[in-house]
Amino acid sequence: MRYCAFLRGVNVKGTTMKMADVCAVFANVGVQKVTSVLASGNIIFSSEEEVAVLKETLQKAMSAHFNYDAFLFIKSEKEIEEILKCNPFPKDENFHTYAFIGNDGVENILAAEFEKAAKAENEKGKITAQTFYWQISKGNTLGSEFGKILGRKSLKEQFTSRNINTFEKIIKKR
Repeated sequence: MRYCAFLRGVNVKGTTMKMADVCAVFANVGVQKVTSVLASGNIIFSSEEEVAVLKETLQKAMSAHFNYDAFLFIKSEKEIEEILKCNPFPKDENFHTYAFIGNDGVENILAAEFEKAAKAENEKGKITAQTFYWQISKGNTLGSEFGKILGRKSLKEQFTSRNINTFEKIIKKR
């Protein structure tokens, strides 16, 4: 089965790694057809192993190789297509749209945090099909109150996010 692993915190805040090295770590644990999309830790691969086993094995291998606390979330090709299909926001060149991938139920935590946060003009958040989507005007992502909440250490192990365009690139790279 084809999967994509979404690594949290890659090539930000001092955690730097070459995607070729990351792909080598993945290949060394036995997954096949390994390739990366962008430099933000999106690793496409094939495996017949169960997702829970893959996640544990890959996190341990990444942590050992790169000497950091690796967190990653795995989605199947079908799940990635569903994330794209269920995006509730129309494409708009003035906005970034993000989808959040994480532990079961994290979409509810994110939605609750979003509701409590002060909003920028036209900033929106919505759960569709167990995925939280966030749309914010370009240039405001890191400055928004919700954007700052996303960096909390207490949420670090819970999720990662990607611009919706990243999911499109992943699907195109089959």
